[in-house]
Amino acid sequence: MCGIAGIYSVSAAVPQAALTQLAAALRHRGPDATGYHQTARLGLVHTRLSIIDLAGGNQPLYTRDRRLCVVANGEIYNHIELRATLEARGHVFSTHSDCETILHAYREYGDDFVRHLFGMFAFALYDVTRDRLLLARDRLGIKPLFIMADSAGVGFASEIKALLPAGAPAHIEPDALLQYFHSNFISGARTIVAGIEKVLPGELVEVRDGRITSRSRYWQLSDVEPLEISYAEAARRFDDLMATVVQQHLRADVPFGVFLSGGVDSSTLVALIRRYSDQPLHTYSVGFPGAAVNNELAAARRVAEQFHTGHTELALSERDLLAVLNDTIAVSGELMADYANLPTWLLARRASQDVKVVLSGEGGDEVFAGYGRYRAPRIRRLWQALQHPGSGGYRTRGLAKSVSVTDLFNGGDAERIARAPFIQAWREANPRWSDLVRMQYTDVATWLADDLLVKADRMMMAHGVEGRVPFLDHRVVEFGLALPDRLKVEGRTGKVFLRRWAEQFLPRDHLWSKKKGFTVPVREWLRGERMVQLGAACHGHAAFQAMRAAPLARLIGRQSRTGDETIFVWALLQYGLWHERFVQGGAGVLHDWVDAGTH
Repeated sequence: MCGIAGIYSVSAAVPQAALTQLAAALRHRGPDATGYHQTARLGLVHTRLSIIDLAGGNQPLYTRDRRLCVVANGEIYNHIELRATLEARGHVFSTHSDCETILHAYREYGDDFVRHLFGMFAFALYDVTRDRLLLARDRLGIKPLFIMADSAGVGFASEIKALLPAGAPAHIEPDALLQYFHSNFISGARTIVAGIEKVLPGELVEVRDGRITSRSRYWQLSDVEPLEISYAEAARRFDDLMATVVQQHLRADVPFGVFLSGGVDSSTLVALIRRYSDQPLHTYSVGFPGAAVNNELAAARRVAEQFHTGHTELALSERDLLAVLNDTIAVSGELMADYANLPTWLLARRASQDVKVVLSGEGGDEVFAGYGRYRAPRIRRLWQALQHPGSGGYRTRGLAKSVSVTDLFNGGDAERIARAPFIQAWREANPRWSDLVRMQYTDVATWLADDLLVKADRMMMAHGVEGRVPFLDHRVVEFGLALPDRLKVEGRTGKVFLRRWAEQFLPRDHLWSKKKGFTVPVREWLRGERMVQLGAACHGHAAFQAMRAAPLARLIGRQSRTGDETIFVWALLQYGLWHERFVQGGAGVLHDWVDAGTH
C-alpha cells in the first residue's frame, strides 16, 4: 500500500520541486521509501509502505528494457498465479513485487491487461515507446485516484490534498456540495474541489502529450446476471471461492490483524483466517462505555476467545473521539461525514503498533443484503417513488428531516442534482435484476465506493496501515449480487446465505442475533448548551454563505431541543471544519469549538 502521484505536462518541463512536494503530501501513505521517474514532460512519484518483497519492491518498477514503467498503490492478489502464466509465456521478472505483474500483463495482453489483475489498486503505467500514460483504478474503488486536467497538463494523486497548490484555497464545486448535504458524501466523478475529479472504479484513463485522450470502463457490475441456484450448490461454490480469496488476501511479508466488531462479517472473517493461516492474529475492537448506543465489545471478545487471537479493546470516551476530529478532517481531504471516521482513526493508530495490514468485513452488508433498508415495505418505497421519482423509492431522503436540500439552498433543481448518482445507478442496473439487487447495486456504486471505502483508506493510511477487504473482492461481489433473493432475505432477516454458511464456524445464536449496527454516540454530544454554542459559531461562518440563514437556524435549533437532526448537524460541522482547513487556510471558530470540547 502506497501513495502515487504524477504530472504530465503539455509542453513545459516538470520541475523536481513539484514532484518533491507531491511526495511530501503523500508521505504518510508510504513512509518506507520514495521513488521518482522523470522525463522531459512527465514525472511520476511513489511513496512506499512495504508489504510484499520488502527488499526488492521499491518503485517505480520497470521492465528490463525500461520501455515500461509503473507506480502503483495497492495489492495484486493473484500475482502468484498471474506471474506463473506470464513466465510460461516467456516474461522475465526482475523482482518479487506483486505490482511487477502489471507491467508484464500490459505487454502480454495490451489494453485488456487490467481485466487480468485481481486486487485493490490504483496505478500509473507509462509506455515509453508509445508515449502514453495509463491511469487505472480497481473494480470496486477500494483504492483512490484523483485527476486534475487544465491547459498546462494533467496531474494525478492518491489524495485530493496533494493536488491542491501550496497555500492556495480550494474552490468549491457547487453541485458536489448539494450532494454532500443530501447524502453525507459525494458520489460519481465529482469531488468537493472544482477541477479535481475521481478516476472511477473500474476505469482506465489514457493520457498523451499532457491531455486526457480517452476514459473507459473495463468492468461493470451491472453485467452480472441473476443466478437461479440452490443453497447447497451456492454453498459449495462459495466454499471454493472463499478458500481462494482469503488465502490470496493473506499474502503479505508483514504481520496482519482484523478489525473485529463482533458482527457476522468480521466474525466470519476471523474464522476464515484461522482456517487458512496459522500465523499469529491480532484483533481490535472498539466500544463506548456509558453511552446509550450499541456496544458489541462482549460479542467481539467471545469470537476472539474462540479463535485464540491476540485481542485489543479500545473503550472510547467523547473526549477521545473529539480529540481526533480535526485530525480526521486533515487526512481525509475528500469531504464525507461518516461518524465512524473517528473510531477507525483510533483503531488504526493502535493497530499500527503491532501490524502493517488489517483486514475488515467491509462490504458484507452490501454484497449479501444485510441492511434493514433492503427490507422496507414495498408500499413505503412506492410512496417515496411517487414523491421522489427516479430511484424506485430508494435513497430518496436527505440528511435533514425537517428541511429539504432545495429549501436549504433555495434551488429548484437542488434535489435532482443531489440525487443524481442514485438515479443514475438505479437506471444503469441490469434490467433482469430484482429491486433488492438494484438496491444492493446502488449502494455498492455510491455509498460503499464514496463513503465507506474512503473512510477505511484515509483513516488507516494516516497511520501507515494497509486495509484489506476480502468481501469486496470482485469475485465475491459478483457472487453475492447474483444470488436469488430468497437466499439473501427471509421475512425480516437479511444476509441469510452468509449467516447459514457461517454456521460451520460460529454459534447459531451469534450469527442469527438481530443486527445492531456500529454506532458512534454523536447524538449525545450535540445537544443543549453545546448546540447553542455550535449554532453561534456557525452563524455568519464563511462555509455556510451559500445556505439560507432561516432554514439553517431552524435545523440547528431543532437539534438543540430534540437531537433528531444529528446526521445533518454532524455533516454541517464536518464541512465547516473542512472549509476552515482547505479553503480558509487555518483553524477557525469551529476548530476552537471542537478543541473546547476536549478540555
